[in-house]
Amino acid sequence: MLVLNRKKGERVVIGNSVFVTVLEVRGDRVKLGFEGPGEVPIHREELASRLAAEEEKADCISYAG
Repeated sequence: MLVLNRKKGERVVIGNSVFVTVLEVRGDRVKLGFEGPGEVPIHREELASRLAAEEEKADCISYAG
């Protein structure tokens, strides 16, 4: 895991095409902005886990049929 300190307005680049910008810091909360190509999905972890579970369930149904 890479751990960084960033200030408001500073960015982090993931690969060559995904940019993460610190938009706001308020107390213990940080607001981040993400930019990337349309073909790269960006989800919150809890949503990504739910989508993966639904996809796995759909795969199991399609194999059974």
